[in-house]
Amino acid sequence: PGTVVAVLVKEGSEVKFGQELLTIEAMKMKNAIRATRDGKIAAVYVKEGDSVRHGQPLLEYAD
Repeated sequence: PGTVVAVLVKEGSEVKFGQELLTIEAMKMKNAIRATRDGKIAAVYVKEGDSVRHGQPLLEYAD
């Protein structure tokens, strides 16, 4: 499990491939979650301070 320490986008944000979207801390290491493609964010399912686990949806792209 990890903890969301930063949410850098919101619903409706336009993002570019490689842009940092979230930061998650797990085992004392901070990990950047980056955009896998250009697009628009449809929903963000987490907020700062949330505990998350492997495989949990964090956000969704609009198609």
